[in-house]
Amino acid sequence: MLKVFLVEDESIVREGLKNNIPWREYGYAFTGEANDGEMALPMIRKIRPDVLITDIRMPFMDGLALSQIVVQEIPEIKIIIISGYDEFEYAQRAIRVGVEQYLLKPITRGALRKVLLELREKIENEREQKNYLETFQNEMKEYEDYARRNFLERVFGGVLSARQIYEEAAKISLNLDGPCYNLILLNLMVKRQNPEFGGAEEPEIYERVREALLRYFMRFPEYLTFHWNISLLGILIKGEAEQMEELAKRCVDNIERICTEENISQWHAAVGEPVERLSLLSECYTKANHILAHRFFHPKEHILTEKDTEDYLLGNDAKGFEAVDSAKMNPEIIQRFLREGKKEELDDFVKGYLAGVKEALGSRMFRDYLLLNIRFSVINYMEDAGIDKQAILPEDEYAMVRDASVNSGDIYEYMRKLLGQALALRDKESVNQGKRMLKKGLEYIEENFSNENLSLNTVAGVIGVSGNYFSSVFSQEMQITFIEYVTKKRMEKAKKLLRQTEKHSGEIAAQVGYKDPHYFSFVFKKTVGCTPREYRSGK
Repeated sequence: MLKVFLVEDESIVREGLKNNIPWREYGYAFTGEANDGEMALPMIRKIRPDVLITDIRMPFMDGLALSQIVVQEIPEIKIIIISGYDEFEYAQRAIRVGVEQYLLKPITRGALRKVLLELREKIENEREQKNYLETFQNEMKEYEDYARRNFLERVFGGVLSARQIYEEAAKISLNLDGPCYNLILLNLMVKRQNPEFGGAEEPEIYERVREALLRYFMRFPEYLTFHWNISLLGILIKGEAEQMEELAKRCVDNIERICTEENISQWHAAVGEPVERLSLLSECYTKANHILAHRFFHPKEHILTEKDTEDYLLGNDAKGFEAVDSAKMNPEIIQRFLREGKKEELDDFVKGYLAGVKEALGSRMFRDYLLLNIRFSVINYMEDAGIDKQAILPEDEYAMVRDASVNSGDIYEYMRKLLGQALALRDKESVNQGKRMLKKGLEYIEENFSNENLSLNTVAGVIGVSGNYFSSVFSQEMQITFIEYVTKKRMEKAKKLLRQTEKHSGEIAAQVGYKDPHYFSFVFKKTVGCTPREYRSGK
């Protein structure tokens, strides 16, 4: 039922309309009345009716003044002006205000019935279209996230000029205007492994943290948030140069607050260095990534800055291996890097690891111990991952170890080569697991895309991984989002049915996975460019 509210200063007219119109028969519920605009306004604000019927000439506040305020505050409301004055000036003013209908007294039941039914149809159509658009936009949100990530990958990769950055940003409605920029990368540890595919199964708590962060930063134009991958979130900061320190602090403070509220202990935020040009964002990203790589050496430090990397590299002035902090030799540091690190972080990690023990590298005994520690840490990780250790050991390993034992400078090459091969094998196995997972997902989609209940989470659940992880793998491998892929499959089948059968669109909608034929038509026109009827007729 739609809600209707009546404002009329003549009590006889007001009572006549209230009691003699079969409101429910016309699809309305009579929700309130007032004898002037001033009395009506607070009641309208509380009730928020769908239709307002108001006299034009009233004491204290007339119908046009009331309509003007209501249209501004509740723009979706439909207004019917009634008046005993057949004057063109009133009609003009009413139209300018946004009034739907202008009726003259005396009002007949037939005339009011016609107007009410027309307005009901109009309201229902508008709501239907609004619901369709909201549903469609929610489905396309995944595509927008993918498009944003793809664009920012190219920005941070340094492959776009400043002009191209602005042009590409405009295409996806992204405002990057700002005199100064900085970047904060947030890494959330996701450790659980899927027994079948080996992919990370993301606990729901991490998704809640990401959503909470996105909701918070969306409120402020100075921050632009984006998903980088399953465990990495980025916050691009833009503002005046003198504001950057305060904006960065506010950002990390709220990251810490949200992670604390959700009881997340495994997280690291790397704060980059400000730049004043969009074309320098690639340098800002490289710096933030360099800082983030030091999370392996600072497991208890949540917020990392350039100072943390400098402190680690400087070490202390003591000589000999007795000065080395034993925590820096923990095999878990290397194994954690092999679990979570990226090949782009390899150089930073190796340099940082060796910088942490450089005081003792002058001792050959320590170098031999260090080489064994590196070797067995890598082998233990690979064996746990089910990969043959012989696949990672270099053919000339004996010569490399001998040279590294004699010359401390060769330890870097040995460690880099050993870890690099381990990462390559890990990533290769991950790709193979991802392809097997994707193949299983595509087979399920092919069999079920006509099911109206099919969703990304449904497919992910069948495979045994989280929805966020499956979405990330799907878009990366297919270069298209899940919802785009499913919609494309449905539209292809719908087009065949439209051209090859005589079935009406309602039947076809049900056959391709849409329980609402109107929404099917809406999506068809949005994606194909014409209505189902136009497509069938060959237009």
